Amino acid sequence: MIKKKMMRLIFFFATVLLIGQVYGYKPLVIVHGVLSDPSHFGGFVQMVTKAHPGTNITIINEYDGTESLTSLWEQVDKFRSDIKAVVDSSPQGIHLLCYSQGGAICRGVIATLPNHQIHNFFSLSCPLLGQYGETDVFTKYVPAKYRKDIYKFCYTELGQKISVCNYWNDPHQHELYLKENIYLPILNNETENQNSFEWKKNFLQIKQVVLIGGPDDGVITPWQSSQFGYYNANNTVVEMQGQEVFLKDSFGLQTMYNNGQIHTCTVPGVEHTTWHDNQMVFDKCIVPWLT
Repeated sequence: MIKKKMMRLIFFFATVLLIGQVYGYKPLVIVHGVLSDPSHFGGFVQMVTKAHPGTNITIINEYDGTESLTSLWEQVDKFRSDIKAVVDSSPQGIHLLCYSQGGAICRGVIATLPNHQIHNFFSLSCPLLGQYGETDVFTKYVPAKYRKDIYKFCYTELGQKISVCNYWNDPHQHELYLKENIYLPILNNETENQNSFEWKKNFLQIKQVVLIGGPDDGVITPWQSSQFGYYNANNTVVEMQGQEVFLKDSFGLQTMYNNGQIHTCTVPGVEHTTWHDNQMVFDKCIVPWLT
């Protein structure tokens, strides 16, 4: 009789523990990349569901396909509204996973959303310090002979209405980038910004930042931009710790790094369009912080 009661007690506590684990996972919000849409994340959702059953997953369904070329500040406004709606219904906070251009959008959301309750930010192959190379967008829409002069279009009022131009960072045209780019240098607090203190404060509310990328990406150029590295004027990649925005702690990157809140996860052999379907990437770079 005592043995049966003990077994029942063990079963009860095991059940409570299991329920706590299943329903204890924070909701996950996903933001897709340029020329993409939520349908590309079917495999990723399956991996999350298998690893963490019961996780509430929201893939923001905004600016799909060619609409993703809309200027980033416009996109940030809408994505922020949708993400805030999930946050408001999730008192335990959420995790935010952003892919490719989505990472640039999510940085804008994080900066401009006070008390956002976004715990962990997963940046999955994102141009965090910009892009300087032949992306699929430019290969498709820009004749080859003009690609080296993309800045001449991007750093204009018309160019800044296109999303990719908002994070086009030509290392040979730095002053023009600072003057004409209305998104990334402002977000980085590289230029005058009356909201700089508030935006830095909001970024520092993130618990953990996971920066995922690799040398065989083939789209994000340089690929180290996915981990806050970037070219200097000599086309030499300077890693995150050598970047001016890090050294000046412009938006809180150095503070978080020194506090052990920045995690880089480098995986070779992964092409840009396969990051969110790769089981090894999921197991190595996402699961450890998806709690």
